[in-house]
Order: sequence, then C-alpha cells, then structure tokens
Amino acid sequence: MTLDLRTRWIPVQVEFDRFAALSGDDNPIHVDPLFSKQGGFGRTAAHGMLIYARLWAMLQGENPALRHLRQSIMFPNPAFAGEPLDLIVTGDAPGEVTMRALRVADGAAVFLGVVEVPC
Repeated sequence: MTLDLRTRWIPVQVEFDRFAALSGDDNPIHVDPLFSKQGGFGRTAAHGMLIYARLWAMLQGENPALRHLRQSIMFPNPAFAGEPLDLIVTGDAPGEVTMRALRVADGAAVFLGVVEVPC
C-alpha cells in the first residue's frame, strides 16, 4: 500500500499533561509553564514521543494490523502548545515509511523519522 497521509494538528497543554501522566515523563519542560517560561524555550514543549504517537496513529488508521520492525527518529526543533503542526506520513507498507511533523508557522521540522514496516 502506497501512503500519502497528511493532517494538521494543534497540540494543547492538556495533551502534554496526559502524556506525561501516561508515560511517566513529567519533565517540567513539558508540563510546567512557569518553569518553561523562565528558561529553555520560554514555554512548554511537546514530548517527542507524543508527536510520534500521533504519526503512528495516522499509519494504523490505514491498517490497524501494521507493526514496525525498527525506527530511526529525531526531534530537531521543539513543538509548542497552541502552534499548528502538519503531520505527514509517506512511503510503502510493507516497506519504509517516512514520518514528518512540521511547524506551520515557519516550516521547521519538529519530528523526522523513518519506520520499517514488515509484511
């Protein structure tokens, strides 16, 4: 199956908070607006794996039976609550699938990944 999936997502703080509770990653850069305002990015930033989970959900929406064999992912720039992201999944399943999340405001990549999906 050839994939070209695209959607726009606006992450919100409650999603960061829920992901922190679920994953145990309660780093204040993700969940504490006051801490984040005083340093780092000046505001809370999304968990990279939350973005990956959204992208993976897009792929599984096409075929819930899909699994990944391996992945290579990176988070080159932060994503912030309230700022829209374009989520893009392209490639072939089975095969290699490319996943990207780009900030709409400036086109900066906040997630880049390649996932191998077996038959």
